[in-house]
Amino acid sequence: MADPNVLNPHPPEFDRFLHASVGEDRNGFAVTVLSTLARLGLDPWIETAELVTLGRDGARARLGTLLARFRDVPALASDHGRIARDLSQLLPERPTSGALQRAASTVTDDHPGKSGAIWAVLATIFVLFQMFMVGGSGSGE
Repeated sequence: MADPNVLNPHPPEFDRFLHASVGEDRNGFAVTVLSTLARLGLDPWIETAELVTLGRDGARARLGTLLARFRDVPALASDHGRIARDLSQLLPERPTSGALQRAASTVTDDHPGKSGAIWAVLATIFVLFQMFMVGGSGSGE
C-alpha cells in the first residue's frame, strides 16, 4: 500500500501552527506563520521542527526574535512578544507521529543530510552532459 504522506510529506501536526495568522500586512492581507518564515528566508517546516525540539519556552523566545525581525506586519513591531507566546501554544508538545519524529530528527542530527550533496552531484553531471552535447553538435568546420 502506498504511503499516505507521499503528496504531503510534512507533519500534519504543524498545520495548525503554520497556518495561524500573525496579523495583517500593510495591504490588509492576513499573513500566516508559514509565509512569515518563508519571507524571512527560512524553511517553515524545518524551523517548526526546530521550535518543537526547543520546548515551549525556547520556542516562544525564538519566535519572538523571528517576529521582531519581520517588518511586513506593522502590529508585530510592538506586540511580537504576545503573538509569539500565543503562537507557541499551537506547536505540538513533542514529536509523536512518525513524520514529526523524522522532521525533528533531521534537525537534531549532527550529520548533515546527504540528499543535498546527491542533488548537487546530479546537477553537475547534468550540466556537464549538456555542455558535451551542445559542444559536440557542431559541424566541425
